[in-house]
Amino acid sequence: METYANALLIAIPFFMVLLLFEVLYGTIVKKQTYTLLDTVASLASGLTNIIKDSIGLVLVLISYPFLVEKLAIFELQSELTVYIVAFIALDFASYWNHRLSHKINFFWNTHIIHHSSEEFNLACALRQPISNLLGYYALFLIPAAFFGIPDKVIALLAPIHLFAQFWYHTKHIGKMGWLEYIIVTPSQHRVHHAINDIYIDKNLAAIFCVWDRAFGTFQEELKEVPPVYGVLKPVQTYNPFLINFQHLWRLIVDAFKTKIWSAKFKIWFMPTGWRPKDVSIKFPQQIISDPYSLKKYHSGASKYLAYWSVFQLLSTLVLILFMFYNYTNIGNTNLIIYAFILFFGIYGFTSLMDRSIQGVIASGIYSSLGLYWIVSTGDWFGINTYISYGSILVGVFLILTLAIACYFYFTDKKNVDSSYTTA
Repeated sequence: METYANALLIAIPFFMVLLLFEVLYGTIVKKQTYTLLDTVASLASGLTNIIKDSIGLVLVLISYPFLVEKLAIFELQSELTVYIVAFIALDFASYWNHRLSHKINFFWNTHIIHHSSEEFNLACALRQPISNLLGYYALFLIPAAFFGIPDKVIALLAPIHLFAQFWYHTKHIGKMGWLEYIIVTPSQHRVHHAINDIYIDKNLAAIFCVWDRAFGTFQEELKEVPPVYGVLKPVQTYNPFLINFQHLWRLIVDAFKTKIWSAKFKIWFMPTGWRPKDVSIKFPQQIISDPYSLKKYHSGASKYLAYWSVFQLLSTLVLILFMFYNYTNIGNTNLIIYAFILFFGIYGFTSLMDRSIQGVIASGIYSSLGLYWIVSTGDWFGINTYISYGSILVGVFLILTLAIACYFYFTDKKNVDSSYTTA
């Protein structure tokens, strides 16, 4: 986990630079693909994911080292061959894991966050899950285990494989000629994120599009069918925690309400979107039937609240980078405490963007927990070692967070921005 945290210290600033470049480019060519609140929501989602992953918050059902020990048949001699086979095996595994998450009700819950943005840009690439709490991914790496690929090689290549999927989340790059037959391109991935009928559940590959072409899930982007982005049941929130568990909650409610006993068990493993007949009739859910009639979500948050949300996002990012920088010194138990305090902070300002009272409540918990930690330990997880007055700065920030959250929720409603955009 420490290695992953160190990798993020480099990757996060790099991603931010590319994101800012895309914003600047969109402004110059007058084809902006960003809206402020949606972008903050995307980046906030990314922060929840890296916090969760950096503390190893997952229940591992089966580990890759176990599979290698039990299943290895071959031993590749060339180091280069090991890395090539490992990368191909990772990409193969990614395709089938991705396909599973699109096709089965329960597993869609771990992926809906990535598709939840109604925009398509580099920021939405960072919408990654925190709901993937069961570690079953190693099952898809059985081919790698057969070839005896060491677990250290998989651990090294996995973040590289993930980060390599960032660049193609953009509208600014068209089709790429012969590369369209080898790698996943922006054009192909625009198809994947679209809710048009012809595009649904297509282009599931991560790096090499050969898997889609081989297994019947490839779809070219068509000029006559402009992609519309989002999910068929719009999430209607900026809060990444709510988005992460929204689908799971729907499944739980349907399983409880159905009178068909077999359906209470079937619902989890049926195709994505399947509902028991009795609850689907009695409790219909709105599904987008015409993508071009979609009204993109806008909570009505004022521009001042939007600017405050940006400040909260950047402040949280600074606290996370400090967490990674001081990872070893903070210690495992305190890292978990640190992570959960930050979770309340992100929940607070993203709920406030929805103009929800939950924003005030979560901000209150965030500030209270943070201040209690500073008072009881005399420090903010070792920050005073680097900045003598660091914990005072954090304390003032926490107090302001609660005070300004109350202001925006209770007194700023006159500044509502009622504008919205269509697809």
